[in-house]
Amino acid sequence: MENELKYQVVKSNHPLTEFVESFWLLQNQSDCTREVVVLPDGRVDMFFTRSATGTFHIALLGIQTQPERASIAPLRQTYAISFNPLAVHYLFQTDIAHLVDKGTILPSSFWNFNADDLNDFDLFCEKATKKIHSLLPSEIDERKRTLFNLIYSSKGAITIKELAEKSFWSRQQINRYFSQQFGVTAKAYCNIIRFRASFQHIKEGKLFPQRNFADQSHFIKEVKKLSGVSPKQLFKNRNERFIQFSTLNSE
Repeated sequence: MENELKYQVVKSNHPLTEFVESFWLLQNQSDCTREVVVLPDGRVDMFFTRSATGTFHIALLGIQTQPERASIAPLRQTYAISFNPLAVHYLFQTDIAHLVDKGTILPSSFWNFNADDLNDFDLFCEKATKKIHSLLPSEIDERKRTLFNLIYSSKGAITIKELAEKSFWSRQQINRYFSQQFGVTAKAYCNIIRFRASFQHIKEGKLFPQRNFADQSHFIKEVKKLSGVSPKQLFKNRNERFIQFSTLNSE
């Protein structure tokens, strides 16, 4: 797979970091379709894709709560922007509750991108960064900022009660915000972040909870719920099908 799939990631810099996690590219350099599984990771992804025939489209994917099978066509070029959920309201001025485990096609001229922008990844990142800079808000709701900082710093291992106490937002307000804005509960989102935090441990063969899980049984149950397989099967990653594990070292 290393010779067939080209992967590159660039982390965002301040002040984009609250809104954008990374920019990345994925290209199937072979003449065969690659079947992969994409795991929930708490991100909102915008894909810019050009097929071997030159067809170009842009898609926005919402929060993923279950593993998704995907096919990467031969010679397909994909550049992407991975957003933190905080970006949804401030950059897109909308909600994505209707996009749980699904996506939507955006206008082909969205943010003034076109197929030629997929010729140079560095220039793509530069153009996307400049556009996002132009959309950054002058002010951010401090409760929302604190909320996500707490979730990420704890790697999802935090209760809604703790979030409420430390963000000065009631549990009802937090749950309403997540449900209306993203289509998932706050607890479900924290579980996804905790699951994602276990990727590196599992890839290293540490098939027991390193932290944040009550016990081995709880760990296995949560991994199976969000990946469809056991930690052992994730570790084996047969046929390199779990794409985030196959590219993990690149991050």
